[in-house]
This record gives sequence, structure tokens and C-alpha cells, in this order.
Amino acid sequence: MDDDDVSARKGSFRKFLEHLSGAGKAIGVLTSGGDAQGMNAAVRAVVRMGIYVGAKVYFIYEGYQGMVDGGSNIMEANWESVSSILQVGGTIIGSARCKAFRTREGRLKAAGNLVQRGITNLCVIGGDGSLTGANIFRKEWSGLLQELAENGDIDREEVQKHAYLNVVGMVGSIDNDFCGTDMTIGTDSALHRIIEVVDAIMTTAQSHQRTFVLEVMGRHCGYLALVSALACGADWVFLPESPPEEGWQEKMCVKLSENRARKKRLNIIIVAEGAIDTQNKPITSEQIKELVVTQLGYDTRVTILGHVQRGGTPSAFDRILASRMGVEAVVALLQATPETPACVVSLSGNQAVRLPLVECVQMTQDVQKAMDERRFKDAVRLRGRSFESNLNTYKRLAIKMPDDQIPKSNCNVAVINVGAPAAGMNAAVRSAVRVGISEGHKMFAIYDGFEGFAKGQIKEIGWADVGGWTGQGGSILGTKRTLPGKSLEAIAEQMRTHSINALLIIGGFEAYLGLLELAAAREKYEELRVPMVTVPATVSNNVPGSDFSIGADTALNTITDTCDRIKQSASGTKRRVFIIETMGGYCGYLANMGGLAAGADAAYIFEEPFDIRDLQANVEHLTEKMKTTIQRGLVLRNESCSEHYTTDFIYHLYSEEGKGVFDCRKNVLGHMQQGGAPSPFDRNFGTKISARAMQWISTKLKEAQGKGKRFMTDDCICVLGISKRNLLFQPVAQLKKETDFEHRIPKEQWWLKLRPLMKILAKYKASYEVSDPGQLEHVHHRGHEEPAAI
Repeated sequence: MDDDDVSARKGSFRKFLEHLSGAGKAIGVLTSGGDAQGMNAAVRAVVRMGIYVGAKVYFIYEGYQGMVDGGSNIMEANWESVSSILQVGGTIIGSARCKAFRTREGRLKAAGNLVQRGITNLCVIGGDGSLTGANIFRKEWSGLLQELAENGDIDREEVQKHAYLNVVGMVGSIDNDFCGTDMTIGTDSALHRIIEVVDAIMTTAQSHQRTFVLEVMGRHCGYLALVSALACGADWVFLPESPPEEGWQEKMCVKLSENRARKKRLNIIIVAEGAIDTQNKPITSEQIKELVVTQLGYDTRVTILGHVQRGGTPSAFDRILASRMGVEAVVALLQATPETPACVVSLSGNQAVRLPLVECVQMTQDVQKAMDERRFKDAVRLRGRSFESNLNTYKRLAIKMPDDQIPKSNCNVAVINVGAPAAGMNAAVRSAVRVGISEGHKMFAIYDGFEGFAKGQIKEIGWADVGGWTGQGGSILGTKRTLPGKSLEAIAEQMRTHSINALLIIGGFEAYLGLLELAAAREKYEELRVPMVTVPATVSNNVPGSDFSIGADTALNTITDTCDRIKQSASGTKRRVFIIETMGGYCGYLANMGGLAAGADAAYIFEEPFDIRDLQANVEHLTEKMKTTIQRGLVLRNESCSEHYTTDFIYHLYSEEGKGVFDCRKNVLGHMQQGGAPSPFDRNFGTKISARAMQWISTKLKEAQGKGKRFMTDDCICVLGISKRNLLFQPVAQLKKETDFEHRIPKEQWWLKLRPLMKILAKYKASYEVSDPGQLEHVHHRGHEEPAAI
């Protein structure tokens, strides 16, 4: 990197600071209401970003109770206060329910305690109750200050100086019950706990042919129950928003006995703790057990998960989400003016957005009102399109209609896995097969990739054949990296033999390249003129046309867990730096996002070239760090980030330069990143995106029916992926110009924008793109495109 680049970087950093200076400002951060995994990552991001821009940041311990009590409950935080908390569940600054804050008297005390320390910026991490409280406090602020001045508790100058209070909220709630954001902090981790338990129960239940009734949290919101049912292929699910129809008892028993008759050895029923019937009467797990035992005589057990779901280590998704939101919250506070309404930092698709707090709270309350008034369809709609699409997908995949009720399409659709195995592929295949059958198609499985395709390893696959696939890692169909190019004739022959009318390809960069080759061969082979779609599935997350690939989240969690363990191993030895190599080919996604989730000091990636001076600067940075109380370092390196600066080279350089200050260890994570049971995110994402791909195929086939049309246009061969906030089908021909074929990556990658976050949180100077001042969106505002709620 030449000096011009360095000065340009410093220039942009200066511009950034002028844009966003926190000098002279004080920010208070508190966690309130129920705890959620990931809250600590949010607290860490607020503290470090605040200090980074020159503000003072204060911990407010024990939520609003601490604000009312004051004294040692409000303490200034420093950089080291939030070290080593990323991997800790719960909240290190405590949380408590507070009756006093609900009274004006309590809020008056709280205002006095904040003014004493000059805090006029509040970052609240909690549920809708906590955020509503913050908004009331903000509205009353000037009146409270007037009253304090009249009582002689503060002088008039203080009233002038601290005239208004800015409030920014982040939603920390495992229930995902807050309208306006696709995911709340803690939800993904809670799903991890539930799925771990379900996977464990499934193995024991199969041994004994048992039925398990699993009760999960969610007094007013069925998100956890719904997504865990989707992710484990549960037989039945009970939700507060969508009670079962009258006579559900009989229907459920018929469904359970049908599944047993299909040689299914276990039944799983998931119940949200707030489950109700259409008359708003509770449905309990014990009631369901009694029903199954008396009606069917099955050996039935109840497991209530309880507070296990709140505990444990936060997932990689929650750490990254909370870190992004924490930084965005500080930016929002510093850009706020007296006119800016209190806002909530939310996630929409793949983007952090700001929404008015009042609107979000209002909509959240509207859901409850709809449920109380038994307007259940409205309740589901108000929960958001993500909830609605989860529910519709679950219904399609869980309940098979009788064959004579499904109108036949007379179309044959094939599913194939291509490239390296990725966790979640099997969930995607199951989803495609079942949606295809419910659309009236005959479904075919192609084994062993394009190689197997050419050899005719093709079999019809039925509804029951894919039962229990969601939790399986790897690829049950078998997968190879071979491209179709050399065997196009044989593939066309197989397409003709099996009368294949459409093709769904699930895989990584090879699947994308294979799709391009098949598209080009349509001129020559008439059999290839059918709708084809690729669903990206690769740990590398390097497929053009999608921000996320199936399998990348599972790999990220493996990296994060390993980094946690490795860091812990240094807690006794001190002064140790670990260099860890991740997979990903030339794509730095895993190294960069793993670095953000694990709190790394540096992550070397191909997309951001580095030289010996950068390595030297990192060594100096670590040397300084060893003088503090944080005496360990973590450096990630993407496997193909540099031809010459190999993992060994960096290890030897660090070892030599750090002599006498720190010692060094290296670790190559290798193929463990590709294995393991898929994470809840990958199961859910694979299931939903694959179901959507099958619906697209059905639409294309219907359009052509009776017209004898062959598919030659570009929009018949697509990649389906998430792009920013939308789910898009992008013609593979158009994606060619967005692809760096030599390095097998998209030319533009969204996650590079998050690179400065990792650097800022590790105490490096970096320029950070700031959103437009005060840019608030509205909850109801959504474009015409299909939303990419995750």
C-alpha cells in the first residue's frame, strides 16, 4: 500500500470524525427487561464506538432501577471494561424490572442522576416495555429538569445545558416479538438452544418410538415455536397467533398415526408457552400429552425448555447483529437533534435501518390487540411478512394433502447438489421435494452432482423419503465439483429419458458455473431449454447474486466457537497471540465476519490487500495491547488472502517480532468448518429459499402450458438470492458481468462495508460510512419487491 493510499485513508478518517464527533457528549447504556444472549456484544459496541468518537460512556447497572437509585449504579466505562464479554450470555451490567421508574417520582430521581453526570444520550437495550419507558422519559425530560431546578436539586444553567434527551433503542428479546425488525438480539441464540435439545431428543425418541411434546418460550409470540418447528420438521405446532381450527384434536391424532404408518419412529409436537385455541383458552403441553396417550396410546413425554433458551453463549449471528446495531445506535445518537424522535435500530433483510420507536411499539401492541379480539389472520399479518411466510412454508411442508386432491401438473422436476457439501443442503432438498409434490410435480433426485447426472443416477423421490433430513449435515444426495461442460450430451440424453421439465441446482460457485454452461448449451440441445434455478449453498458465501449462502452461518458458528475456546486456553498463560486460518477460497467472508463475532484484532483477507507494513503495524498494536489488562490476541487469516504471506509466514513473523512480549500459536481450522449439524439459520434459510425456488419453477411451467414453449430467454435461468432487503431471481447471464471468475467471487461484496466495524472495535482507526443524518423510515414502508426477511 503506497503512502498516497495511507494518507487518503487518514483523510477519510478525519472527514468521518468531523462528521461525527462525540466530544463533550455523554452516553448512558442500559439493559432492561428479560435478558437475551448478545446483549453484551451490543453493550461492547456502544462503549467502544462511543469512546472511539470521543464521547464519555457510562454503564447504568441493573436497568432502570440503577438509573433511579444512582450512586455507584452509574459508572464510567473504559475500553477494557468490555473486554472478553462477547462470548458471555446474559448481560454483564444486569437487568431488573423497576416499578419506581413507572412513576413520575421515580423518573424525576433518574433525571437528576443523569444530569449529575451530564448524560443526555441514552441507549436502551430491551423489549417493547423498556423502550416505551424510555420514550415517556424522553418526552417528560424538559419538565423533569424544570421541576428539579424548582426544587433546587440542579441550577438553571444545567437545565439550559442538558435541555433535551436523545434516545435510541435496540431490541434485545429472545421471542422476536417486536414489530419493525426482522430479528431481535437473542432470538438466533435461543433457536440454537432449542434445536440442540430437539436434535438430542430425536435420537432418543427414535430408539423407543416415542412422541415428544416440547414447550418453548413465547408467551405472546410464536416465533421460536414456529421456526424451530420449521427447522426440525415437527409434526404439529401450536402458536398464540394462529390457533388450530375447531376439531384440531382429531386432525392432529390422524396426522400422527399417518406418520407412524409411514414408518416414522417418532413424533415431535412443539408448543409455544402462550398457545391458545380459537376461543383464547390456553392449550398446554400436558393437555396435548393426555390427548395423545388416551386417543393413540403412544408413549408420550413432555419437555419444558424454560430458561435454558435464555442462557448459553450467543451465536455468531447475534454477536454480529448486536455489534452492528450498537455502532449504528451511537451514530444515531450523535446525529440526533432536539426534533429527532426516539428511534429503534432494526434489521431489514440485510441492512441496519432506523425506525420511529412509537410506530414500532404501536404495531407490536396492535398484534396483541388482534389476538385478544380473536382476529388471528390480522395478528399473523401484523407480525410481518417473515412470520407469515414461515407459517405458510411450515403448513406446506408438514401436512401432505391426499394424492387425489393434488391437481397433477404432468411435469417432472429434478433436484441436484453441486460443489462441496454445505450444512443446510439437505433441508433445502427436503423443502424442494415436498413443495414440488404439493404443486403436483413428480420429483426426481440426481445423485453425485453432474457426474451422476451424466451416468443416469436419477431416481424418483417421494414425500416420506426426505423425512428427518433437516437436521442432517453434509449432502445426502452426494455432491461433486465436476462441471457439466464435458458431458453435456449425456446430460441432455438423461433429461430426455426422464422427461425432465425443470431443474433446481443447490450448490456453491460450481453450481453457478454449471448453470452458465447449461445456459450456453441451450442453442445446441433442445432438452436443456427448461427453467433452471440455482440456490446458493457454500460455506465460502461467494456466489454472485446472493448476500448469503446456505452453510455459511454454520461455518461461522464453528469458527466463533473455536476462537472462543482458543482464547480461553490463553486465559491462564497470558501474553499469547493466536493466528487462525479459515476456509473460503479467495472470499474473505468467513475470516472477516468470524473476526467480528470473535473479537479479533485483525483479519487478513484477499479483498483488502496488505503488505509488510500492515503486518508490522498489527504487531505493534498487539505489543501495546499486552501492556493493558487484555493480554491475548486473535488474528484470522483467510486461506487464499495472499500467495506469499502464508499462515506460516505470519506466524513466524509475529513470533520473531513479539519475542519477549508475547508468544504465538497457530491453528488451521480446515474441514471442520464444512461439517456438523446445520445451524437453525441455515435450516430455516435453506427451507424457505428452496420452497421459493420451487414456486418460481411452478409459475414458469404453468405459463408455458399448452403453448409448447421452450425456455430460451435469460429470465428462465436464474440464481435466487438475498440482495440487501429483497429476495431476487437474477438471470445468470446478467450476473456474469458482476463476477470475478479468476478468484471465484462477486466483484462487489456487501460485507466489506462491515470491515471498519471490526477495526474500530479492535481499537484501530478506520473510516466508517455514516448513514444520512436523522434518516428515519416508517414501519409500514416497504418496496414492491419480495422482502428478504431472514
